[in-house]
Amino acid sequence: MKNFVKVIVSFDCDGTLTPKVIIWDDAQSFNIDKITDIRFTPSPKNEKAGIRYTCLIHGKQRYLFFENSRWFVKTS
Repeated sequence: MKNFVKVIVSFDCDGTLTPKVIIWDDAQSFNIDKITDIRFTPSPKNEKAGIRYTCLIHGKQRYLFFENSRWFVKTS
């Protein structure tokens, strides 16, 4: 299931997007401690290509997707 979220992002001079903070609908925010992988990939249950960021948040691995100018987190 896709949970669309707000994301605070850093844009580098070369155009690289680096997500820094995920903000849920209930205004809870989570700092992204580390990004361990970035890859172009189809999103879950969808054939559209997007960018998948493998993130560490409070020591747990999460997948954050950027697709069609929107951010979402994959949940079960």
